[in-house]
Amino acid sequence: MDEKEKIPDFDFDQWSRIAREEPEKFEAMRQDMINELIAQAPDHLKPRMTGLQWQVDQIRKQAGNPMAACLLISQKMWANVLGETGLFKALQEPKKILHTLEQAPAGKVLSFERPKSGK
Repeated sequence: MDEKEKIPDFDFDQWSRIAREEPEKFEAMRQDMINELIAQAPDHLKPRMTGLQWQVDQIRKQAGNPMAACLLISQKMWANVLGETGLFKALQEPKKILHTLEQAPAGKVLSFERPKSGK
């Protein structure tokens, strides 16, 4: 399968018109597209993608307007790229990051016994 087959046609003008004229329909279409994208992702990435989308949705709900939401989401993205534990630093210092992960304390595994039946 080549890239052309993976990417559905996206008509920006149509989406823009629907957003202006039918905001509820636009929101439903947007959510459907997000859900479809997450569903197509490898299983190990789905929880992270779902969590990130939840964070984006919360930012959108709390922002005063779409431009404010866009700026806040952009700031979040750049913080994850350039921040102290961001992608840029990880790419510069992969051995240090791996060493830190290896040295992280392991959690204690708890054992839970099944209740004994009264037979």
